Amino acid sequence: MRLVAVSAGLSTPSSTRLLADRLVESVRDELAVRGGVVSAEVVELRELAGDIADHLVTGFPAPHLAAAIGAVTGADGLIAVTPVFTASYSGLFKSFFDVIDPDALADKPVLVAATGGTARHSLVLEHAMRPLFAYLRTAVVPTAVYAASADWGSGGDAYADGLPARIRRAGGELATLMADRPTRVEPADDVTALEQHLADLRFD
Repeated sequence: MRLVAVSAGLSTPSSTRLLADRLVESVRDELAVRGGVVSAEVVELRELAGDIADHLVTGFPAPHLAAAIGAVTGADGLIAVTPVFTASYSGLFKSFFDVIDPDALADKPVLVAATGGTARHSLVLEHAMRPLFAYLRTAVVPTAVYAASADWGSGGDAYADGLPARIRRAGGELATLMADRPTRVEPADDVTALEQHLADLRFD
């Protein structure tokens, strides 16, 4: 199985990337317990910002952006993490998903997460991110993860619903959806199917 995380953090180091890494680790641990083998990749949108802008104007993705889009659309599970800008996801985050075919993520298991300076912005998960991925017809896990600056302190582990607990719960939910997802088989085109049917009839 293939797990891909999209991180829209702009700084280095980035709390957005840190949250993405923690979520990837949680999903991999959960799937390992179930005997699943997972390859994981993190797509850093900061490195693709110029290519994304060019693609919006020209309609043609540069090679690195095309590879990132291919990784996201081909993943068995997706983790999407954005910093909060003006009470919503960042423009870079939205622009990346704008250049992906709207049908390419249908039914894909997705875990949404966000980072911000204060817990007051946590509703971005419900009023911005869930509607975006609902429009893309993905299967979003019930638990979304928001990490405010205070959540990274030592006190986070002391609460039953602290950041580490939310990461574990969300990771388990995504792992379940990935493990239960049927293997996709590309359907044969009508001509090939008809030829095979006729060939089978000849030997009846």
